[in-house]
Order: sequence, then structure tokens, then C-alpha cells
Amino acid sequence: MLCGFFAGVVAGIAMTFAMLLLAWAFDIATPLVILGDRLSVFISPKPFFWIMGRVGGYNHLKQLGVGSSMFGQILVGAIGGMVYGIVRRKDQQIRYRWTFLIFVALPLMVSAILLWPVLGTHYRGIPIDAARLITLLGLAICFLLFERVLVLGFNFLTNRAQAKTATGVEFSPRLGRRAFLFGTLGVLFAGGGAAIARKLFQIATFSYDGTQYKGEGIQPITPNDQFYCVTKNVVDPRVDGGLWHLEVSGLVRYPRTYRILDFKTMELIDQETTLMCISNGLDAGLMSNAVWRGIRMADLLQASSPLAGAERVRLHGVDNYTDTVPFEKATNPTTLVALMMNGVELPDRHGFPARAIVPGYFGEKHVKWLTRIEVTKANAKGFYETQGWGPNFIVPTRSRIDVPYNEMWIKLAEAAKGVPVKGVAFGGDRGISRVEFSSDDGENWDDAKIDYPGTKLGWALWSFNWEPDEIDDYTLVVRATDGDSKVQEFEENRSFTSGITGFHKIVVHVFT
Repeated sequence: MLCGFFAGVVAGIAMTFAMLLLAWAFDIATPLVILGDRLSVFISPKPFFWIMGRVGGYNHLKQLGVGSSMFGQILVGAIGGMVYGIVRRKDQQIRYRWTFLIFVALPLMVSAILLWPVLGTHYRGIPIDAARLITLLGLAICFLLFERVLVLGFNFLTNRAQAKTATGVEFSPRLGRRAFLFGTLGVLFAGGGAAIARKLFQIATFSYDGTQYKGEGIQPITPNDQFYCVTKNVVDPRVDGGLWHLEVSGLVRYPRTYRILDFKTMELIDQETTLMCISNGLDAGLMSNAVWRGIRMADLLQASSPLAGAERVRLHGVDNYTDTVPFEKATNPTTLVALMMNGVELPDRHGFPARAIVPGYFGEKHVKWLTRIEVTKANAKGFYETQGWGPNFIVPTRSRIDVPYNEMWIKLAEAAKGVPVKGVAFGGDRGISRVEFSSDDGENWDDAKIDYPGTKLGWALWSFNWEPDEIDDYTLVVRATDGDSKVQEFEENRSFTSGITGFHKIVVHVFT
């Protein structure tokens, strides 16, 4: 059993090495990542945030998830080796077909069943159905390597015909030498895996996931490299435009597949639209504005002739992320398949070569690395919808103070000259018609100046010249009115899973 355990550990390390190699060299999805994607949809938002808080944030949770997967499969390999060792003690002539069935075919079948919804992941952009086959092939290679290292390693370690002593105990100098040699093989696999893991870490999302855009230097159009970023992935896709396809499928009469060159002949439109994350706090910067160029999603859907019963559209990314929008919203003229961002092709982290732009809806609906537009019935759900987010995904009217900052101290002599107050306001796809400022916690309001009105689909930038005339602690508040004349409000019954509402407040201290 000890030899089986040892062989199983080395086999598990070898399998982990193979998975890391496939991910790094060929962008093939492996259980190290997609297992977390598969399991996370079963964790509702409150426990998810609790776990995230306990481990120190989303990036730490990602790292913990991958590390746990690596350790877990090595542990499972060790247990499998122990079981194999016990069976071998009873039957020394186990045929290859049995080890293949138990350690390759069975795990492959179980993986296909359990991971089916996420097997279509491919970080270079291969279409979903082809990606499933490639992922399964990659898994088969990894399981086969595990089986071969386990069986051959166990045989190498035991060599039953010669290694047993007169007492029948499987310990001898010869076994020790073989254990050393086999352990060296395990160290080589572990070292190679660690080297590849470091390379993957260098291109991982940890450095930019959670990027916020706020503060004194806010511009009307957010520079691409400062645009807010949220991603569920440990490593984001880097799509090969030559491999990528965009499919229109589901409840349509004429399923279609498009390549990048096909869009060259289509009408492209420019549209300024603001995106905001559903997790954006009242004072946070998970919100940015850009000019997108793309094709109306309605044009692609109409070309495929949707069938009766088409009520939702499910959008798929190459990273197995999905989300849904009502069919009416998908066919709205402002809903785009964007190919460019602020005059250049989409950056990798923002969805190259195509992403959805769904004005008025939270950022999770603007699916990146778009590879399939699926027309469905009403019961379809996406990644975060399955997790429990929503049910309301329409952006409520929001506003924020960027300058001055909270708990700022200002001398009265300087404050009397005027304190510039600046910020942003966003009304989803309703625009902003008015912004008001209060320095007494909402008791009285004054109209602020809208310096950049933006578009109906974007944010507005506002300012106010505040002139406090006495020493005091002031609570500054802002509120906005959208283009439908609805004033920003706190919705008491709105769950945080539908995006929070309320008023951004800061405290400023004026002293002598």
C-alpha cells in the first residue's frame, strides 16, 4: 500500500503538470480552473461574499481555488494509488484494460457529465462544440498519463519477484534505490509544473481584476487601459482571430456562423455607452464610459429568422461565461456586438474580438469574448443568474462625488474662496437631466453644473463651486434626475443582488 501511495502521488503530480502544460501551451481548459467555474454557480451571493471576505478578496479566492484543485487531485491520485496497491497485493495480474477503464475511461466519463456546461471553454477562441472535444481530449491525455505513471511506477517500485525479503516485507536496498529514482521523476514533474505555474501567474488577471476608475482625473471618455475591469477568470482568454467564430443559434430558422472578415462588409455604428458593475458601491469606481463601434445585434438575429417562443437571448463567451437578456432588449437598436473600443480593436481584457454592449443593464450582461448568440425560451439563465444575482439587472440612477475626498480637512480661508466639488452621474439608458448638490446632508439642494452631459446611454460629469462660510463638519451629498424625470432614490426593498441604491455622502471638515 505504501508503494501504491507513493506511485499515486507521483502520478498525481504528473497529471497536474500535464494540465498546466496544456493550459499554458495550448490554451486548453482543465479542471484546475473550470471545476471552480462549475461549482461557483451553486454558491449563492451571500455565502460567496462571506467566503471572499474570509480569504482576503476575489483574487485570493481565485488563487485558493486553483491551489486547492491542484492539491486535491494529487490527494485523489494518492488515494487511487493506495487502492491500486491493495488490489495488486491480491491479484498481481491486473490487465491493462482494467486499469485503463478505472483510471482513464471512468474519470473521463464522470468529468464529461459533471463538467459538461463548462467544457466548451477555450482561451484561444475555438467555437464551443469543437472546444468541448478538445477539452475532453486534453482530459483523456492527462488521465492516461496518470494511469501509465501509476501502473509502471508501481511495477518499478515493487518488482515483486525480486524485491521481497525472506520475511515477505517489501523493503530492501534495491527498493530504496528505486524509490529514490522514482521520487526524482516526481520532483522533475513538480519542478516543471511550478515553472509553468509561474508563467501562468505572470499573465493571470490578478494585476488588473477589480480595476476602478474614479478620482480627480475622471475624463468624459475613459482611456482603455483605465477602463474598469471585473473578470471571473484566473487567466483571461487571448483569442486568435483566425480561429474565432460567432454563432447565432437556438430558436432560429437559419443558424449562422460569422468570422471577423464577414463584419467588414456590414454597417458599423459608433455609440457612446457607460458600463457599471452590479457590485459597484455608492463610492466605488467599477464604472467607465467608452465609444463602442459595432454591429446591431438585431441585424444578426433578424438574419437568422427567430422562431416562435423566442423570449430571451443567451450570450456565450469563449471562457464559458454566459448571461441572458430579454429578446426585446437584444433586438433594441442600441444593443451592439462591439468590435472596437475608443477607435481601436477591443483590448484582450475587454473582449477581443467581440463583446456585447447592452445599454441600461449592469456590466455582467455585456458579455466579453462573445462566441455564441443563442435564442432561447424564457427559462434560460446565465452564470450569475444561476448563482442567484438579480432578478433586476436594470441600472438605477446613480451619482458620485469624486472631489473632494471623504474626511478631507480644509482651512476656512481657503474654503471661502470656493471648494470645487466634482463627480459623475449615470442614469442607465435614460440619460441625466439634472444634478443637485447639498452640503447639509440633504436638507437643502442646489443645482450643480453639468459639464459633460454625455449621451442618453452614458454618464454625465458635474461640478459645483461650494463656498462654506463658517467652521463646521459638513456632510456633502449628490443626487441626480434621469432623462425620464425620475429622481434618484434609495429603494429599501431592492436586494443587493440587483445592485444597491442610495446617495453617496462624504464628510468635509472646515477649520481655522
